Amino acid sequence: GLSQYSSDPRTEWDLSAYSSREQVLEAVRNLRYKGGNTFTGLALTHVLEQNLKPEAGARLEAEKLVILLTDGKSQDDANLAAQTLKNLGIEIYAIGVKNADEAELRQVASEPLELTVYNVLDFPLLSSLVGKLTRVLCTRIKERSHKESTDTPVNTGPQLSPTDLKISAVTSKSMHLAWSPPLRPPKKYRVVYYPSKGGTPKEVVLEGAVSSVQLSNLTSHTEYLLAVVAVYDTAAGDALRGVTSTLPLSSPRSLRVSELSHNSLRLSWKAAQGATHYLVLCSAAPDGAED
Repeated sequence: GLSQYSSDPRTEWDLSAYSSREQVLEAVRNLRYKGGNTFTGLALTHVLEQNLKPEAGARLEAEKLVILLTDGKSQDDANLAAQTLKNLGIEIYAIGVKNADEAELRQVASEPLELTVYNVLDFPLLSSLVGKLTRVLCTRIKERSHKESTDTPVNTGPQLSPTDLKISAVTSKSMHLAWSPPLRPPKKYRVVYYPSKGGTPKEVVLEGAVSSVQLSNLTSHTEYLLAVVAVYDTAAGDALRGVTSTLPLSSPRSLRVSELSHNSLRLSWKAAQGATHYLVLCSAAPDGAED
């Protein structure tokens, strides 16, 4: 599967799209380069929530590997998003080209870094990595598959995934989420949320016995994408997803004018909840307009 990113990640094809080497190579040849910003954290979250799900061809029993190719320093928190993937047992390989930040590559990548971090001076030099990277990836997959083959669950759906997301008590700054737990109690829950028009993903990690959370310090009048994932020792369930918008900030109401004189007047209004200051603007009405 492949995704490209700038400020908005874009899935080029899913894991299940092609079934032969020739089809994949043809898709690569037809790929159009996507220029723009470098929001690596948002891209890693996109891969987790869009590309590594069963509908996109990800199999729960298969090893999950992400290869990040970047030519710049991230403009958002790539480390936080990468840590989320690594906590779920997803292995990240970081490949930098040209202006990539090596320190950031080493933060994002999985251990051991001598196998997972690569940096070259220009794009043509990437070809020199292909042989080594192929051997490393195949070896790691064999090692991990052998290690986990005895205890990796292969059942999805209600067995491993929460259901019935309920969103309530929505205000301009907060909302409450609750869900029905899966049949098999998880070790932890990850709750990820971020504005649908782009922004740094935030997450809350909860103990597996908890099935609700209050999200605070949100942006007013903003649509949020929400995902709840049950996490187990060697697997994660399908994400339970939702979308909702916070309310606009409250406004002052019932404006009244009193105590008029030739050069002054008094204004009064009903307070806006949570307001700390008010800005009052006035100007003379143009000729013929209502006073």
